[in-house]
Amino acid sequence: MRLKSTACNYQNIPDQHLCLRSGELQRFLLACLCSANGTDSKTYKGERSPCDPSRVLHIRKVPIEVSEAEVISLGVPFGKVTNLLMLKGKNQAFIEMASEEAAITMVNYYTTATPHVRNQPVYIQYSNHRELKTDNLPNQGRAQAALQAVNAVHSGNMTLSGTATASDGGMMPGQSPVLRIIVENLYYPVSLEVLHQIFSKFGTVLKIITFTKNNQFQALLQYADPMNAHHAKVALDGQNIYNGCCTLRVEFSKLTSLNVKYNNDKSRDFTRLDLPSGDGQPTLDPTMQTAFGAPGIISSPYPGAAGFAPAIGFPQAGLSMQAMPGALGPLTIPSSAMTGRMTIHGMAPTAIHSVLLVSNLNPESISPHGLFILFGVYGDVHRVKILFNKKENALIQMADATQAQLAMSHLNGQRLHGKVIRVTISKHQTVQLPREGQEDQGLTKDFSGSPLHRFKKPGSKNFQNIFPPSATLHLSNIPPSTTDDFLKDLFASSGYTVKAFKFFQKDRKMALIQLGSVEEAIQALIDLHNHDLGENHHLRVSFSKSTI
Repeated sequence: MRLKSTACNYQNIPDQHLCLRSGELQRFLLACLCSANGTDSKTYKGERSPCDPSRVLHIRKVPIEVSEAEVISLGVPFGKVTNLLMLKGKNQAFIEMASEEAAITMVNYYTTATPHVRNQPVYIQYSNHRELKTDNLPNQGRAQAALQAVNAVHSGNMTLSGTATASDGGMMPGQSPVLRIIVENLYYPVSLEVLHQIFSKFGTVLKIITFTKNNQFQALLQYADPMNAHHAKVALDGQNIYNGCCTLRVEFSKLTSLNVKYNNDKSRDFTRLDLPSGDGQPTLDPTMQTAFGAPGIISSPYPGAAGFAPAIGFPQAGLSMQAMPGALGPLTIPSSAMTGRMTIHGMAPTAIHSVLLVSNLNPESISPHGLFILFGVYGDVHRVKILFNKKENALIQMADATQAQLAMSHLNGQRLHGKVIRVTISKHQTVQLPREGQEDQGLTKDFSGSPLHRFKKPGSKNFQNIFPPSATLHLSNIPPSTTDDFLKDLFASSGYTVKAFKFFQKDRKMALIQLGSVEEAIQALIDLHNHDLGENHHLRVSFSKSTI
């Protein structure tokens, strides 16, 4: 073995050491390496002095049963691995990257996300050595074979199945390292950190970008390795993040790489700690901020610079080639969802209460019951208070802060009774009921015991059917004898324009009805939800994501 820039190179090993047994030779080499790295046996367990960047990296705490390929795969996401030295008896290894830039990227990434091999954390640091020369060492055949195999796979000469790829040497169609993720039934906020926690179990996540499109929370996530993306897609597509809601839809993106400009709660490049947070960037249009995923509406639950999670935040399953993806592990409701601690764009972090202030209402048409039905689409409404002296304003107390956030995101800016309503978080923590004998004119109502709450059952299917207001309504709990003409006449006689109607083919207890506008559909939902259809059936009305 020859190690450049150190006195302990292969050529300086005394002749008598050349016939040492493999274990003895490795111990001798380790003494040389550790001496050059400033980590002798007495100082190894403590903090080592930092080295200048080098393309040779020293890996510590390597489990003894780990294969050469598993160690190599720690480096492959960041560039070609050109050499490897395993020191299994000392639970250490050295790998050599093709370039110093690749080594720097690798160390920067693993500084914030500790890699795990065989479910054990390993630690990576720069070596003082500038190059590894292991040509004449025993037992290097396995290491060289593993290097060739792993680099062949990742350079595009082999696919997951080991067959040849397309003629251009690139990845097979559909095998991008970038995944497109859509979160449906977004009952609880999903942050960038939550996605990182889930998807890093399948490999090294390099970059994440979150955004809102078509009123859905979406993300682009780039793995270091297309194989990790493949495993994550197979394991996670269709899984719920939380019980009964926040369903993941995962597919390959047409993109092969992401360009992240800012490290903040909406985008993150885990290989570039030097990126700005982008605090000075222009905000989105206010109408876009009403949807989850817009800047500031769902922020990182972690305080600190650029919104980074603590270093201990999300241990990775690592790039272990033996670690096969499993089912999505149980996740608890995030503290931000339970306590309502979020950050609104442009404001200091504060506790968001469960009370909403709704303004610009039509005082001639609005009622506590109407607000209860409408806001009840997005959470369980406990109390409603139309202000006595300002009847165009109302306070609505939801069951918790997350439901308040959800209702605000979907209903702010919608038209109700001919006026565009504004929904914001109130400074009040509760809605006070009128004192006994106090004149209220029926403007304050307590709905906490109402049988019409949609979400009081944990895991209810209603969690899976939360959509923004639309002109198409979903009707359910329809009696078997009810005809389409009867339902169309019901809506038409109430003053609404029926453009289309259809029963579900497999279940005539449900139907879709399309009205003239979103505003009409909002009003129809308020008027006809829980309408008595006879036969002990009350009509249930929700907004639909589908059209007819």
